[in-house]
Amino acid sequence: MGELGGKTLDWVDGTILMVDQTKLPTSVEVLQIATVSDLVDAIRRLSVRGAPAIGVAGAFGVVLAAKVDGVGTEAFAAAVESIRSARPTAVNLAKMVDRVVATSDGGFDAVLAEAYAVRDDELVASVKMGDNGADLVVELTGRSDSVRALTICNTGGLASVERGTALAVIQTLHERGLLEEAVALETRPLLQGARLTAWELQQMGAPFRLIVDSAGPHLISTGSVHVVLVGADRIAANGDTANKIGTYSLALAARYSRVPFVVVAPESTIDMATVTGDDIEIEDRGDDEVVCFAGVASAPDGTHALNPAFDVTPAELITAIVTDTRVVRLDRGESLDSGQG
Repeated sequence: MGELGGKTLDWVDGTILMVDQTKLPTSVEVLQIATVSDLVDAIRRLSVRGAPAIGVAGAFGVVLAAKVDGVGTEAFAAAVESIRSARPTAVNLAKMVDRVVATSDGGFDAVLAEAYAVRDDELVASVKMGDNGADLVVELTGRSDSVRALTICNTGGLASVERGTALAVIQTLHERGLLEEAVALETRPLLQGARLTAWELQQMGAPFRLIVDSAGPHLISTGSVHVVLVGADRIAANGDTANKIGTYSLALAARYSRVPFVVVAPESTIDMATVTGDDIEIEDRGDDEVVCFAGVASAPDGTHALNPAFDVTPAELITAIVTDTRVVRLDRGESLDSGQG
């Protein structure tokens, strides 16, 4: 990762470099993306994933399209649309593509400058989310040390270039000496928690244990964790939040057990044009991820699967939403349209 300077995704020498998340944790491999079609493929096969990260990837994808096709051409428009629609649930992808395209009248240099600005905004946001979230965890739990935090999927630097969202909060707690343990769900069917979050926690030297997904609600119910920290792929205007499948069950357990349930995401993940969670398109990723594992069949031939990649947690189950600019206490009746940063 030397050429990435500690980042997991960047624009380097006219191409997009990214850590291939499908290869972790057994090997750390860097992909060099030189065409839009290769980028779209990388997004769809989850070589790059996480709402902020695919937003940055989409921003640099517009730069690739401008470099290859020239801004303002039909080919450029078609390439941009293929990037924009590569994955439907995470709002950051379409938002950041549109943000960069809006500068295309200024030519290639303007597009590249805006893509860098998208990246830099996410880098700053990760630090601020970590700080805001760590402060809130101390407030909500009343604990000035020995915090045990449960999280799902992967919300670290792999999901947002550096540090992350929910995992940035855990990293900040660890750096402040407040983290007793992180508890990570393995996150079926692709094991983003086991493969990616565990790897990132090891890299930061944080204490952690891994659990099967179905153990999460049980551990919440027994008081084994003090807070649940999750990311988001899209937050609707009313606070309903789409995140990795399995998040909703954690929220239900947390509400019943009176454990704080906190969503951590940058302002860019809030979509005020999406009124409620009912308006969020939920991606179904097909049979293969469920009926096979690592290329080996785990179900009888001919088995079909339901494979929603996300679920929606209603706002009334969320204690607070932490962004890079604010903390919105939904449990106190605060709303996203008040004092939006």
